[in-house]
Amino acid sequence: MVSNKRIFGIVGSAVVVALGVAGCGTATTNASNSTSTSGNQSVTTSASQGSASTSSAVLTVAPNVTGSFADNFNPFSGTNSVDGTLGNIYETMFYFDNTTGKQFDLLGKSFAFSNGGKTLTVQLQNKAKWTDGVPFTANDVVFTFESLKKYPDADTNGIWQQLVSVKAQGKYTVVFNFKAPNIPFAEQYVLGGTYIVPQHQWSKLGDPAKAKITHANAIGTGPFKISYFSSQDYKFTANEQYYGGAPAVKTLNYPAFSSNSSADLALASGEIQYAGINIPDIQKTFVAADPKHNHYYFPPNNPVELYPNLRNPLLAQLSVREAISLAIDRNALSQKGETGYEQPAVPTSLVLPPQKAWLDPNLPAADKSFTVNDAKAVKLLEAAGFKKDKNGIFAKGGQELSFNLLTVSGWSDWDEDALLIKQQLQKVGINVNVQQDQYTAYYNSIDPGAGQTPHFDLAISWTNTGPTPYTTYYDMLDSNGSFNIEGYKNPSLDAVFNKFAATSSLSQQKQYMYQVERVAAEQLPVIPLLDGALWFEYNDAKFTGFSTQSNLWIDPSPYNYQSAAIVMDRLKPVN
Repeated sequence: MVSNKRIFGIVGSAVVVALGVAGCGTATTNASNSTSTSGNQSVTTSASQGSASTSSAVLTVAPNVTGSFADNFNPFSGTNSVDGTLGNIYETMFYFDNTTGKQFDLLGKSFAFSNGGKTLTVQLQNKAKWTDGVPFTANDVVFTFESLKKYPDADTNGIWQQLVSVKAQGKYTVVFNFKAPNIPFAEQYVLGGTYIVPQHQWSKLGDPAKAKITHANAIGTGPFKISYFSSQDYKFTANEQYYGGAPAVKTLNYPAFSSNSSADLALASGEIQYAGINIPDIQKTFVAADPKHNHYYFPPNNPVELYPNLRNPLLAQLSVREAISLAIDRNALSQKGETGYEQPAVPTSLVLPPQKAWLDPNLPAADKSFTVNDAKAVKLLEAAGFKKDKNGIFAKGGQELSFNLLTVSGWSDWDEDALLIKQQLQKVGINVNVQQDQYTAYYNSIDPGAGQTPHFDLAISWTNTGPTPYTTYYDMLDSNGSFNIEGYKNPSLDAVFNKFAATSSLSQQKQYMYQVERVAAEQLPVIPLLDGALWFEYNDAKFTGFSTQSNLWIDPSPYNYQSAAIVMDRLKPVN
């Protein structure tokens, strides 16, 4: 299984993950220096961080299993750029952590909304430099955003569908003006999801999505810079001029692994210190090898959904979607498909307990949890006019309830989940053919691009996450959502999203989310399956300061690139 599959819903200039979000070590709290409209706490980077250490310690990292690497360090290449391009080299202005809800200041020092939420003013770092020594200024930020406007293929988040203008005010202030107030979008995609590039280099490169950036010409502001590259291994070294202070970890090593099993062995032996790999029977195969130093944490992180293509007239019927949901045994998916690592989802698609604060306290009991009820599923279909045909499949008007279920070949947990769903639906007269495609073909089927129609019946997939449930719900259910692959259209719900986006009042935002939760649970535009796990293993024999279950100060996964860069920047070698 590819360990970081759940973060690919947002790519290019976007936040990678989700999912998707108190510092440790020398990080300090600075809530008064930054305005956040989602109740986030601001965490700044200490200028003295890591300065006392002269260690040449090497941290070996395995965000996922990759057979070989391509020399691509273009931050606008999405999943085609190598791990560490985003975060280690290129940075956003802020990072909003979807695991903790905290805000981390990077190239930005503070921000504030005005003009009814339509104007966003950002104060920038005045000590940052590009790794070639050129000072970072507001002109770099303006250039980056203007490039997305000039070359829409690079604007994968549709930023210029929301923006009117972006202008520099002096060397370290940038002002963004929006067509309409959309505070969550501004935070998620403008402040926290656009990686800034140097104007003095990129002004000569044309379309940023097509620029050729190899290891030799990757110039960033991040805590690390690329120092070595081959198709089987690459390395970063500490950026000694980093505005937050030189990292104490002097070398990051990213080796290639041909399979999960080879990565598992390297991890168990201590060769890898930081990983995001799904390891079967992890207590026996990893922890037991070095109980003192080998640790892991797989917290719930993002909803895994069964997406019905609502363009299919059969799946557009609520009774059919309800029958499918009633027949799915999510406990079986959890225990057999996910080997107990992922818990069953709830009807609202909220990930619990992380998003418990957003759960409607007056939600009906039926909207709080799923039950398996084959008899009720059959009655619903019969009441809707379906009858079993000679094949034992429910049909109406000559159309059978027979669907292809798309998943990714080699993602063993989802492949097993799909087979279980096939068996479970067969018991209620619904036929499922499991279709396992390679990742590229799979993704092109469910999300072929703007203006293109997805080609699938049912598909297991993730959705995007952010500091609040707004990101998940908006992307998945709004008519213009970036991951509305099912094709759900509900103008009334769109209006609720617009109201949420226009206010910074937490109490009002919750009231709007309660309305969305009812629709999600009772209309089943998508069918929740599981709370997808965040994969994270670490060995603390040589390094301390990881974000852990007992001290979860940031998303700990090595494949959430911006948070991983913050983690690695703040690790300390063991003396």
